[in-house]
Amino acid sequence: MIQESFLLQPIAPFRLDLTVWALRRRATNSIDQWNGTDYTRVLLIDDVPVKVAVSQPQQAPKPELLVNVMSAAPIECLSSRVGEVLRRMLGLDIDLTGFYTLAKGDPTLSALAQHFLGVKPPRFPNMFEALLNAFACQQITLDVGMLLLNRLTATYGITFDDGQTVCSAFPRPAEIATTSGENLRALGLSSQKARAMTELATALVHAQRDFSLLEGMNNEEASASLLPIRGVGRWTAEYVLLRGLGRIDMFPGDDVGAQNNLQRLFHLAEKPTYATIKAATSAWQPYAGFVYFHLLLENLSKKGILLER
Repeated sequence: MIQESFLLQPIAPFRLDLTVWALRRRATNSIDQWNGTDYTRVLLIDDVPVKVAVSQPQQAPKPELLVNVMSAAPIECLSSRVGEVLRRMLGLDIDLTGFYTLAKGDPTLSALAQHFLGVKPPRFPNMFEALLNAFACQQITLDVGMLLLNRLTATYGITFDDGQTVCSAFPRPAEIATTSGENLRALGLSSQKARAMTELATALVHAQRDFSLLEGMNNEEASASLLPIRGVGRWTAEYVLLRGLGRIDMFPGDDVGAQNNLQRLFHLAEKPTYATIKAATSAWQPYAGFVYFHLLLENLSKKGILLER
């Protein structure tokens, strides 16, 4: 077993706990694990499972993360490659000075920004995981969606055994492309979701789709590129732009949870429509999607799921 440790310095302010909760969304998430001090996940580097544990020492004068990695096989430049993935996933290099300046002039936003000071906008490690997360959670509760994702990962993800615990990486396209719709339905997925997952995985395995092109597109172009994919509608496209591409100006207006959060925030008599949400969040641009994460954390806090220090 190969073990390495290194440090990462996020742009201040930064809080690991809040950022991880914005990423994992539910305490039942077994892919992105949090025990109160350490964020743990299995990443795939060159298709080799690597267990990553991240903590934030509180005594450091500036934000600093301690990263411990374990790999069953040698990987060239292991620490730097894991660090690159974590910087993207946890938004470590994103400077949010403009957001905090904007928040000072908005009493509602100011309260949220101060309450969750240090959260960064997280994103999934790749577009395949972002899309499968969206597919799994379509038209059902997030709790059920998370259960499906846990099952998918436990069944098809490459496992890592450190001698104490066994955990799995999120499945690669290769694992999903070679399974059957019947097997996916046995996990609780609908026929439509199973077909969307296998078609996407097959297209990626055979290099029939290239998500790297999305990085150079604006939001409208990226959405237009995603919509022809089976299972992708307006909500999925906007959700993936935010959580997959890191477009923090994108607020998924069809997100039921976000609609409920905004209804409470603005004390609305009825759930806001898509048009109402786009109009209401326009004042928060270019950080409307970042506010989405604040509202998620506020909801978790009210439910007692988010244990704040």
